[in-house]
Amino acid sequence: MATVIQVRMVLHIVGAFFMFFSLSFLPPLGVSWYFDDGQDKIFGLAFVLVFLLGWAVWMPFREVRQELKVRDGFLVVSCCWLAVSLAGAVPLVLAKQPVMSFTDAVFECVSGLTTTGATVLVGLDRLPPSILYYRQQLQWLGGMGIVVLAVAVLPLLRIGGMQLYRAELPGPMKDVKLTPRIAQTARALWIVYLGITAACAASFWAAGMSWFDAIGHAFATVSTGGFSTHDASFSYFNSPLIEWLAVGFMAISGVNFAVHFEALRRHRVSLYWQDLEVRTYAGLLVAIALVVGTALWWNGLSLAKSMREGLFQAVSFMTSTGFTTADYSRWPAFLPVLLIFSVFIGGCAGSTAGGLKVIRILLLYKQGVREILRLIHPQAEIPVKLGNTPVSTRVVEAVWGFFSLYVAVFALIMILMMASGLDQVTAFSAVATCINNLGPGLGEVTANFASVPASAKWLASLAMLLGRLEIFTLLVLLSPAYWRS
Repeated sequence: MATVIQVRMVLHIVGAFFMFFSLSFLPPLGVSWYFDDGQDKIFGLAFVLVFLLGWAVWMPFREVRQELKVRDGFLVVSCCWLAVSLAGAVPLVLAKQPVMSFTDAVFECVSGLTTTGATVLVGLDRLPPSILYYRQQLQWLGGMGIVVLAVAVLPLLRIGGMQLYRAELPGPMKDVKLTPRIAQTARALWIVYLGITAACAASFWAAGMSWFDAIGHAFATVSTGGFSTHDASFSYFNSPLIEWLAVGFMAISGVNFAVHFEALRRHRVSLYWQDLEVRTYAGLLVAIALVVGTALWWNGLSLAKSMREGLFQAVSFMTSTGFTTADYSRWPAFLPVLLIFSVFIGGCAGSTAGGLKVIRILLLYKQGVREILRLIHPQAEIPVKLGNTPVSTRVVEAVWGFFSLYVAVFALIMILMMASGLDQVTAFSAVATCINNLGPGLGEVTANFASVPASAKWLASLAMLLGRLEIFTLLVLLSPAYWRS
């Protein structure tokens, strides 16, 4: 009976979440009215359909009030992400421009919400402003986490809010709370996120962007999403200042937002340097940028242009943003591969960046060093430490478990991609860019996924969701033990 009650509570929350998400159609509706682009009926109809669907799911279970268990959090978060991936595609399916199939609409929506930035659209400069704004908004909502946002603003989700927070939060350490109550923690994260976004938008506008482009690119930059309102991405603006601003905000967004919060609350910039993960992240960004910039200079570009393009692409790829200012596919062959591999590292845990996360790479490295030392000193007790703090065996085991499952899922989806007709380079880079929430790839998917078969797009959508929810949240539902009462 307990399992039935928990399912009813899950449906109660998912229904409420549907109604909550339907509100996201109202801002693009306002944009459509402002620009008179003819898409207002599309977003109005989408709002009504999704709201009524949520109401129909929520209404039978509106009186249910039960504390969520840990396993219920995984089910709620997975259901919410799957639900909004479908619901968010409704305006794109209904729109007359662009004309999109259901598969393409779901792919575009999942790519936006997971902040991947892969697209099937071309001719962005000719699309209605409301559609362009909607794509940018999808990324911003998914950046900090749509469920974390709901925990912050919906009172009913404070029942079991910690389970939902843990299930969606990226990184190996899930129990960190910035404030005594989880709803306050969620609000604190979103306030910092909103503040950085506002600063980014204002900076872009001051540097010469229109307000529309400034807001849209701020959404994409701070969420590390990578969608643009122009086909040429940041090259459209042809402005070194705008590119430098983008580099700064992409790098900032790749830092754990909990560190941002603590630095702001204590008014201590030194907290960034005291954090080992942030120091490692900054060092890797600089090292990769120097390698790329030096290689470009060695191959004939001016020193200034080499360093500018190298830094932009290095930060964009490692933070999984995916903006480009150059045709990197024409660079010396090892550079695109280096950039693709940098996103496997990604940003810090608790940031909007994708990838494995720097903290996991650090722990994998330290565990490897410990195993070498154990071969030399078999009887020694050698703890894994971050700085001077020992890391529990449970966390180290969880990191290795995540990495093993990550490799297995990566290999399986890559094989299925190749079975769908993609060549090896395209399949590898497509999985790499999707599971790490990057966007641009190599081969057929260097610019977009428009030519990819429908089956591969569904596989890519699955990879994007697995990457955003860090694999375990979705795959735990496939375990028979999960469903035992």
